[in-house]
Amino acid sequence: MPPTTDESARSTNPSPPSGGAETAKGTTPPPSGPGNPEGAVWSDTDLETLHQDGQKAEKVRRMFASIARSYDLNNRVHSLWRDQAWRRFAVRQAEVREGDTVADIACGTGDLTEAFARTPAAAVIGIDFTHEMLQLADVKKARRDPSMASKITYARGDAQRLPLADASCDVVSIAFGIRNVQEPERALAEFFRVLKPGGRLVILEFDRPRLAPVRWINDFYAGWLMPRTATLISRDRSGAYRYLPKSVGSFMSRDELLSAIGRTGFEDARARGLTLGIVACYRALRPA
Repeated sequence: MPPTTDESARSTNPSPPSGGAETAKGTTPPPSGPGNPEGAVWSDTDLETLHQDGQKAEKVRRMFASIARSYDLNNRVHSLWRDQAWRRFAVRQAEVREGDTVADIACGTGDLTEAFARTPAAAVIGIDFTHEMLQLADVKKARRDPSMASKITYARGDAQRLPLADASCDVVSIAFGIRNVQEPERALAEFFRVLKPGGRLVILEFDRPRLAPVRWINDFYAGWLMPRTATLISRDRSGAYRYLPKSVGSFMSRDELLSAIGRTGFEDARARGLTLGIVACYRALRPA
C-alpha cells in the first residue's frame, strides 16, 4: 500500500484545480500576434525569463494538458526511441530491492512508473499535477498485467508539496521534470523529506552535450527542427515545443544541479551522461 499522507503534508498541499485548460486565477493568456499564436501559454517574452516567471507552474500545467494525448508519441519519435532506454537506466541506478516503496514524481503518462513496477518494488506511487496526464496513465495501467498494475497508484500532487509522509519511500525519481518545477530546490527538499534514511534519489534531465560537434547538432535538432515537427504531430498551440529547448538551455548546468542536490543534504551525488551527453542521470543518497 502507498504511504499515508501525514497531517503536515495535507495542510500544505491544497487540491489542484480540476481540468487542465482553465487559466490560473489572476493570470491571462498572452495576447495573440506575431510569435504569440492564439492559444499560446508562453509568449516570446515569457520564454526569455521562464524560470523566473511567477506563474511558471500553472503555465507548465496548462501546457502539458494541451499535449497529453500526443506526449508518448512525440517522446518516442523525437528521442529516436531512446527515451525508454534512459528510463531503464534510471531504474537500474535506483537499485530497487524487494518490498521497496518508490515515488515517481512528475510521472506524466506513467512510463517510468511502469518501469519501476517491473522491479521487486512492493508499491510504486506516480504523482503529477496535470490531470490529463494522469488520465492517460490510468488507461495504460488498465492494459497491463494485473500483477504489475496492482503495484501502481496514481495521485495528483505538487513536487514542492508531496502528499506523502516523512521517511515513507525507499526511492524517489523524477524524469524530465525537475526543470519544470517552480522552485527546484524546494522540490529537492521534499524528496529528501519523504525518503527513508539510506533512500535513493534518481533524476533524469536533459543536458547540454560537452563535445562541441554533438552540442551543435543537438542545438539545431532540439532548438529548430524538433519544435516544428513535434508541434505538427501534436497540433499544439500552447508553445510546449518552443518551451522545451528554452527551458533546457536556461536551466541549471549539471554541476549546478549537483551542488543544489548536495545543499539539500543528500550525499554521494553524482551524474552520468547518456547518449553523448544529451541526457544526464543523477543519483544521490539520503544519509543513513
